[in-house]
Amino acid sequence: MSSHGAPIPMISKPCGPLTGTAEVPGDKSISHRSLILGAMSVGETTISGLLEGQDVLDTAKAMQAFGADVTNHGGGNWSVHGVGVGGFAEPENVIDCGNSGTGVRLIMGAMATCPITVTFTGDASLNGRPMARVTDPLALFGCQSVGREGGRLPMTLVGAAEPIPVRYTVPVPSAQVKSAVLLAGLNAPGETVVIEQEATRDHTERMLAGFGAEISTEVTDAGRVITLKGQPELQAQKIDVPRDPSSAAFPVCAAVITPGSDVLVPGIGLNPTRAGLFTTLRDMGADLTYENERLEGGEPVADLRARFSPDMKGIDVPPARAASMIDEYPILSVVASFAKGKTHMAGVKELRVKESDRIDAMAVGLRANGIVVEDGPDWWTVTGLGHGNVPGGATCASHLDHRIAMSFLILGMAANAPVSVDDGGPIATSFPIFEDLMGGLGADVSRT
Repeated sequence: MSSHGAPIPMISKPCGPLTGTAEVPGDKSISHRSLILGAMSVGETTISGLLEGQDVLDTAKAMQAFGADVTNHGGGNWSVHGVGVGGFAEPENVIDCGNSGTGVRLIMGAMATCPITVTFTGDASLNGRPMARVTDPLALFGCQSVGREGGRLPMTLVGAAEPIPVRYTVPVPSAQVKSAVLLAGLNAPGETVVIEQEATRDHTERMLAGFGAEISTEVTDAGRVITLKGQPELQAQKIDVPRDPSSAAFPVCAAVITPGSDVLVPGIGLNPTRAGLFTTLRDMGADLTYENERLEGGEPVADLRARFSPDMKGIDVPPARAASMIDEYPILSVVASFAKGKTHMAGVKELRVKESDRIDAMAVGLRANGIVVEDGPDWWTVTGLGHGNVPGGATCASHLDHRIAMSFLILGMAANAPVSVDDGGPIATSFPIFEDLMGGLGADVSRT
């Protein structure tokens, strides 16, 4: 089943060149944080370009439940009249975060140091994902939690009435965990310190500084040491959300594997903690260029041009790059299928606890479409057949995972036979215009 209704089977057929401009939605990570930080600020934050996928809409509803005035003005323009740091009211009902691991974990952090009790739930996929990685550090602040076996949703959190500052080393690379601790630290006295041994996306740090928090980052032998001074008065901001590189990955990857394609994706955020896929594609020999590079709202942005690249080679993707492209490995595995030789991806155990076990989901589906895939606990290898040699023809399970569904639909555009997915419904959580956008470029994607 899809996350919000009956299954929506879809099929993607081999197509001609993909051409034109792909106006992908706003960045999901920044959209979530804009709503949450706006709700924790004083005054009215205005947001343009907000991603209006279900994940972000669920976060908007949650901020309303905590007492913020959240208004949709249409066309991706929103406003949030905040309640200030520590000002969250206790919601009257359960907070349903749908399919969003980012949403639930960041919201847990934001409320963990407020003296309120909140129950969280989600769809079947989210309720199967581990939350202890967030609730364990939140307990250090004084927040209590009780959930299902294995630390899974539904779960109730009792925020700390008298929070204490925390010094915490993130055990595995996770921007969600880091961000949850920093958001909790906003309402704790003194300094909260987060140490990450491997850099992850830094939108939270950048945006906290933009909202007026006193935050600093120092690179040491122990890793990146992030220090946040607690109990600031965050000031409302005007936010222009850049376009999402994780969404851009799909038209970009479709272009490099589909003969004759030339696609421009304008205004894409190129934060170095997020752009690992594009670096990897270039390493494989993809014809991918950046045009009109610029800074917008403190974030590096450019227009990406992607062209058909028939001579890509398999590579060993550096494990250190994993954090900067963790959501893009499913679609990278599709590109790897059309490259020549083996693409080895290591240091990716995080993929096994995403919306689905993404390594297993992609491995099973790719094998069904004629691709050899080997995998282990934190690695997988795709043996590419080269352009024109990928059989296709299978129906793949999406496992309630938007990125799995989109990845297999991209596969069908360049394989020798159509590729189907059992349920494309979850795509709406992050990329609600996927069908129309890809169709506008020349893809043959339809519901069955």
